Amino acid sequence: MDRMYRVLGFWTGLFAVMFYLGHMPTTSLLFLGQTGFFVLLSYLKLSERMYIYVFGAYLTVFFAGFTYWTTFMMTPGG
Repeated sequence: MDRMYRVLGFWTGLFAVMFYLGHMPTTSLLFLGQTGFFVLLSYLKLSERMYIYVFGAYLTVFFAGFTYWTTFMMTPGG
């Protein structure tokens, strides 16, 4: 399970580089932070159940933030 977090770290790192090259520095820093989180978490040697719990908490925070952003920050028809 720890290897899957390294894979997530790889893909979020790749997205961070692509966002940076696309002149989107804020999004790039967000994905760079996620990369650090995933890679750091992969070396903690947690149990598989704990990795699932952490991933569920990560998804909950992401969906709450995404819902807030799309509801209150995006301009309709923008």
